[in-house]
Amino acid sequence: MLESGTTSQLKKTLSTSIANKEIAGANFMVIKNGEEVFYHEDGLADMETGNPIARNSIFRLYSMSKPVTATAVMKLLERGEIDLFDPVSRYIPEFRSQMVEKNGGLAAPEREVNIHDLLNMTSGLVYGGPGLAGQYTESLLQELGTRLLGANPMTTKEFAGRLGQGPLAFEPGASWEYGTSADVLGAVVEAASGMQFGEFLKTEIFGPLGMEDTGFWLTEEQRSRLAKTYQDDSEGGLKLYADSHLGINHQLDREPAFESGGAGLASTIDDAARFTTMLMKGGSLDGVQLLKPRTVQYMTSAGLTPPQQQSFALWQSLCGHSYGNQMRIMTEPGQAGHIGSKGEYGWDGWLGAYFMNSPQDALTILFMVQKKDAGTLPVTRKLRNIVFSSL
Repeated sequence: MLESGTTSQLKKTLSTSIANKEIAGANFMVIKNGEEVFYHEDGLADMETGNPIARNSIFRLYSMSKPVTATAVMKLLERGEIDLFDPVSRYIPEFRSQMVEKNGGLAAPEREVNIHDLLNMTSGLVYGGPGLAGQYTESLLQELGTRLLGANPMTTKEFAGRLGQGPLAFEPGASWEYGTSADVLGAVVEAASGMQFGEFLKTEIFGPLGMEDTGFWLTEEQRSRLAKTYQDDSEGGLKLYADSHLGINHQLDREPAFESGGAGLASTIDDAARFTTMLMKGGSLDGVQLLKPRTVQYMTSAGLTPPQQQSFALWQSLCGHSYGNQMRIMTEPGQAGHIGSKGEYGWDGWLGAYFMNSPQDALTILFMVQKKDAGTLPVTRKLRNIVFSSL
């Protein structure tokens, strides 16, 4: 267990963040040497009804979905069903004649995008921006949202195919930019496995790990536990946010046609802990070997070349880190903006869900919250600084 001074500081820090109306509520977990040493919940899952955050509250993961998608790819990799240098066009034909932005126009790329590029966000696929690739993707995401609840919603495969028909922001492998690569990986898993992406995750990851509250949509009972999302109201308070973003149906009340490998999953802190513990234990949990140890070692290693790292280094809050297989990896603890250890890895989500595994410290930190545009919040860093400084 953590010392009482540490636990009281953690509770006070979370409580202060809620009192200051930075967040409505959250839960937080620390695992050390494979055992839970601290859990705390505070605040509200629904400010309108007064329903509190509970241990079984469900949260939209958004980009914390990405490491799960990388895990699906790793399963195919260690079975010999894919090669990371396979061109994406082998699985999604629309990528075959893709173009790349050059000097304000479009040209044929030096090579096609491959799976390795997708895993490391070095593909040239982006989320948005002023360039031709960014404008195309923004327009496609808008169409994805417009069709989301209609009679003809865009599927995982169609979305990936449409991305393949659009331009790349840079030559595959030449740079790094956060974007839609993980959504394409979901479609690659579908094509390579012959299974719908959500079914693959359920059969190959969630089922074996006992993650019963994790998926792309929720039952009526599960929706009663889904935390509401809040945003700043520009007056120092919080107001409800209920829009669908990046093609994710905010209510999660129906099986989606688009199962987003980059942003679509919802989960609980306990389910997320089963996933992170599996990684910490070399790919196994409760007698189930999900991945082999060498696969986990590869998956959690920094994967960027020096030119790619130069682009990643522009992400100020991730100084001291590199990137690989849909996760940040701390490479230079002294350069980071928080206390940590070399080799720690993890990711966060748009609404604030966060995890960190530090093999060197046998430590996992999980934080679940629903705040628009959150990513890694100041309170997240404060909480992890308290934990790390107490080691």
